[in-house]
Amino acid sequence: MDTVKATGSQAIVSEKKTSLDKSSTLSRIAYGLMYLFLIVVAVFQIFPIIWLFLFSLKNNQEVFNMSPFSLPENPKWENYTKVWTEGNISLYFFNSVTYTIAAVVLTVVLASMVTFAITRMNWKASKLVLGLFMVGLMIPVHSTLIPLFNTFTKINLIDNPLSVILAYTAFNLPITIMILIGFYEALPREVEEAAIMDGASINHIFFKITLPMTSPVIATAAIINMIYNWNEFVFVNTFISSDQFKTLTVGIQNFIGQYTTDWGAIGATLVISILPILIAFFILSNRIVEGIASGSVKG
Repeated sequence: MDTVKATGSQAIVSEKKTSLDKSSTLSRIAYGLMYLFLIVVAVFQIFPIIWLFLFSLKNNQEVFNMSPFSLPENPKWENYTKVWTEGNISLYFFNSVTYTIAAVVLTVVLASMVTFAITRMNWKASKLVLGLFMVGLMIPVHSTLIPLFNTFTKINLIDNPLSVILAYTAFNLPITIMILIGFYEALPREVEEAAIMDGASINHIFFKITLPMTSPVIATAAIINMIYNWNEFVFVNTFISSDQFKTLTVGIQNFIGQYTTDWGAIGATLVISILPILIAFFILSNRIVEGIASGSVKG
């Protein structure tokens, strides 16, 4: 009888081991397929950047007479020197950096103040104000160009960098507030309540306690704002006419002529224009993921 029980238990253990081995094999296959899929997606994502870089090293003859996937015969590194010096790209690059940083800082600070007031203060119109900001998400940018142009003309802000910065800030506030709301709702209130008991003012609580605690979601909002501001074309093209105030997205038109177009120079300008966004994303990528994950769960 004992021998039968021992044999039965060994069979059960053997079956469990076999099932575990099968599940382990299936798990490895699933992970392998997942990583293979991610590698394919990564190749498709990285390939356009590599293609653009190779494109920037070609001249017009190579662009039109060779395969789009071919390597440049003689890399034209001078395309980068040409656009940086002769094409005035250095000035446009500086303008893009200035407008983007100014608008991002202004948008994030104002959106944080609004979100703090809506989620941490008790006042009757808080829901109404939040609704008004969310309505801004439904307003098309192009429908506001004529009213904004008329307004900026009356207050002498046409062909002024301030008009671009204000437009960026206004249109990015709704989406930034929406990103911050979820994170603020998940923040524990005990720290702020303790600060109130110690006699801290509202300004002290916001700037010294709440704002540092929201740094992950601020990084997320900042990179989203940065991408929009850096790539924006319509506002700059509408409100700015002087070369000294143009950005990269508008300045690239300098290489498009009536009869000839310097495609290699355009490629070099595009490479220069995407580098800051790529660098910023790599630096802030961990904070972005942390901010999205933290803001998606309330508790």
